[in-house]
Amino acid sequence: MQHPEPQAYQAAPEIVRALGRVAVFMGGDSAEREVSLKSGKAVLAALLSAGVDAFAVDVQGCLLRTVENPDFDRVFIALHGRGGEDGTIQAILSQAGIPYTGSEVLASALAMDKLRTKYVFEGCGLPTPRFRTMADVRDAALIVSELKTPLSVKPSREGSSIGIRKVHTADELAEAYEEAAALDSLVLVEEWIEGPEFTVSLLQDRALPAIGLSTDHVFYDYHAKYLADDTRYRIPCGLAPDDELRLQQLALDAFRVVGCRTWGRVDIMQDADGQFWLLEVNTVPGMTDHSLVPMSAKAAGISFEELVVRILRDTLEDASA
Repeated sequence: MQHPEPQAYQAAPEIVRALGRVAVFMGGDSAEREVSLKSGKAVLAALLSAGVDAFAVDVQGCLLRTVENPDFDRVFIALHGRGGEDGTIQAILSQAGIPYTGSEVLASALAMDKLRTKYVFEGCGLPTPRFRTMADVRDAALIVSELKTPLSVKPSREGSSIGIRKVHTADELAEAYEEAAALDSLVLVEEWIEGPEFTVSLLQDRALPAIGLSTDHVFYDYHAKYLADDTRYRIPCGLAPDDELRLQQLALDAFRVVGCRTWGRVDIMQDADGQFWLLEVNTVPGMTDHSLVPMSAKAAGISFEELVVRILRDTLEDASA
């Protein structure tokens, strides 16, 4: 006997009415523009499939123009990187009185800055790899002597692993610093944690199933995230149940201390002793066909369509509507 196909998710009519007309902001001018366009198109298709009145806005140039005579009631932010994920568009929409998805201004700005996020982690007693800022190539030898190698070099305010390098010597560190400094004046050098990588998606103050990541690349870089077909995702993540609960709680703690809301993703490493180490918080994670939040939601029984509607519903003053 054949079972009927499950019905596609449809938002309740009262929710559709309450949401009104929705603009999906995508694209932008950051280094993550192409990924953002993919995320935005996927979000738009899912909203339309769920019955929501939505349309695309490719945000380029002056962000203030997005709120000039708006013909929409709220915004689903699918902008990655600077301008869209760092509190800028959030501040503009807040001042215009237009509801938007995800974290507010302060949390967005803080999470986008990996260095200052790590200061918050340290101040709150949450585990994060040892780190230093680097302002000059002449700092390389001193940093290597303090932190030892290998090290990770990162532009502090880029996403999607753009500009990140693993280095083993002071000369490599100096070279990687110059590459990172070309992307951001603030460069973070971090102790490299050898071991498995995990990511935990958060939805409405709940941790979704953790995902274990593995790749043949040096680390889970831009190519492994968005282009490669050989990146391996483990759901279940491979941890014992108690360890996964510990991992999920750490992700929730990180999300809360940064001040995030509704949805996001926290990236975490585990060392050889089983200790978890926080890397960063993502407030507008990717929503492409390679992306981790939809993958984790699916493992929790939440379709992509339901996921985007649930994120959008939190923009309503009465989210129980």
